[in-house]
Formats: sequence, structure tokens, C-alpha cells
Amino acid sequence: MADDAEKTEEPTPKKIEDARKEGNVPKSQDTSGVITLFVAILATLMLFPYMSNHMLLLFKYYFSLIGTPLDKLFMIDIAIVTIKEFLLIIMPLAIAVAISGVIAALAQFGFLFTTKAIMPDFKKIDPIKGTKNLFSMKKLIESVKITFKSFTTLGIGFVFFFLYILELPTVALFSLGEQLVWLKDKAIILAFVMLLIIFVFAMIDIVIVRKQYFDGLKMSKQEIKDEMKNMEGDPLIKGKIRQIQMQASRKRMMAEVPNADVIITNPTHYAVALKYEESKRAPYVVAKGMDNIAQQIKKIARENNVHIVQNPPLARSLYADVEIDKPIPEELFAAVAEVLAYVYKMNKK
Repeated sequence: MADDAEKTEEPTPKKIEDARKEGNVPKSQDTSGVITLFVAILATLMLFPYMSNHMLLLFKYYFSLIGTPLDKLFMIDIAIVTIKEFLLIIMPLAIAVAISGVIAALAQFGFLFTTKAIMPDFKKIDPIKGTKNLFSMKKLIESVKITFKSFTTLGIGFVFFFLYILELPTVALFSLGEQLVWLKDKAIILAFVMLLIIFVFAMIDIVIVRKQYFDGLKMSKQEIKDEMKNMEGDPLIKGKIRQIQMQASRKRMMAEVPNADVIITNPTHYAVALKYEESKRAPYVVAKGMDNIAQQIKKIARENNVHIVQNPPLARSLYADVEIDKPIPEELFAAVAEVLAYVYKMNKK
């Protein structure tokens, strides 16, 4: 019992799928952050000429207003132009960042749409459970991870920043244009260094997150047994249902025996009931059985004056090759026709 209670088994595909339906997926915030930050930096560099052009247009517009008397309508016009230009500057970058966020999510756990994750759950505000979560191993790992990441990033960033400060006496001798180019180059280097550091931490984080996720979904042996039972049904119940179905099918089959034209037997082990209708292409089997069922078929046939013909090879072939309510195969036409001719002659048909 102790072994069954321990969650030592890997989660089944159904367990993982049920967790996805609940909105429980392995998501690394660091991975999403690094992808979003990379796209934001790349988009800023690519859109810089476009953004600076709109900023220049906006400043030119402001300078053109010098000396113009201010009134209410004029202030509204300034606000509209300002909002329009800022939207034109920000929207391409915002759209790129939003798309990168979606791509980051799809890359980690694929497409998922569920509302269960945002449904109110009062268990989540349980103070006792909340206190336990505060001091859990997962929270400890998160704290260590955040602290180490922060100190490492700030430390490396400070080293690069300090090296840049050492260059300032030389940069002071540059022209304004050269200084701006130096500043842009150093900003790009610093941004990509920070991005590389965050990327390394993101790769480590995604490994930790996925391990914690699958560890959290681990199952006990009893849970796996219960899941299999729920998916496939209780074997005892399935067996009982199968037994009831077989009994019902046998009852329907026996009800057709009085309507048969002939019963072909082995004579003791097999019995096959045949019926021929002019509307059908060939005679077909209405009942068949072996041993006890064969004896029951013959008993019903005698009670209803259905002819019983002994033909062991034909009886075995019909039993093995033809299902109930199916026509006989062409290779048995001649043998069956001979039997039916005999029966019809006996019945004076």
C-alpha cells in the first residue's frame, strides 16, 4: 500500500492532456521574456529610421507652432496630432512584441485555448495551503534562481558599463555625431550581452520548469490502474456486458431457427441453419453453433418440423466461413443447392 501511495510513475498521456485542459502547462517566464526582449531589440533597430523620422516630424510640427496663440480648439488639434504620431511610432513595436509573446508560448506548449485557468477557484485563497506554498521547495528554487540571475546580470552589466566609463575621456574629444555613433554601438553591445546572459538563464529555467512540471504530474501505481480502469472500463463489468450481449444475440438467433429451410449438421458437433428467399441472390445463414448450441438448434428444428440433413464437410465449411445473416460463398452453391433440392422435394415444393 505504501508503494501505491508514492507518486513514482511518469504521468500518462491522458494525465498530461487533462492538465492541459485545465490550463496547467510547463511555461518558462524567462524563455518568454528572452524571446520578447530579443524581438523588441531587433524591431527597435529595424524600425529606428521609421521611428526617428516620425519623431522628427513631430518636433517640426511643434516648432511650427511657435508664436501661434493658444485656444481650446488649437490644444485639441495638438493633442490629436501628438497621439497620432506616438501611435504610429509605438504600434509597430507593440505588434512585434505581442506576436513574439504568442510565438514564445506556442514554442513552449503549442496552441491551447481554455477558460478554466481564469475561472474563480476558492481553493487558491486557502491561507493554510498558501502558507505551505510560500515555504515549498519550488519557491526556494525560484528565489535562488532569481537572486543568482539578478546578481549575475547586474555584475556583468556593471563590468561593461565601467569599461565604457573608462572610454569617456577619449569620447569627449569626438564630434557630436561620432559621440552618438559610439553611444549607439555601445548600447547595442550592452543590449546583446544582456540578452545572451538572459538566454543562458532561460535555457536553464526551461529545463527546471519542465522537470518540476512533470514531477508535479507524477502518479502512483494505483492512480494508473484507476485511470486504465476508467478508460477501458472495469473488466468484470465489461465481461458481464459482453455476456448479456452474447445471450441476447443467441436468443435472436434461436428465434430464427423455425424459419429456416434446412439444418445442416456434423451430425453431433456442428449445426448450421440455412434459409433461401427468392429476393436474395443466395441462401444465407440464420443460425449456427457447435456442441450444446448445435443440440439446441436441432431440438428447435425438430419441434418446428425443419428438416435436418447430415453433411459433415458442408456443415464444417459453413460454420467456419459464413457469419450469421451472411450469404454462402459461391464455392458452396452447388453443395447447398443439392441439399435444398432434396429438402424441397421432401416438402413437395
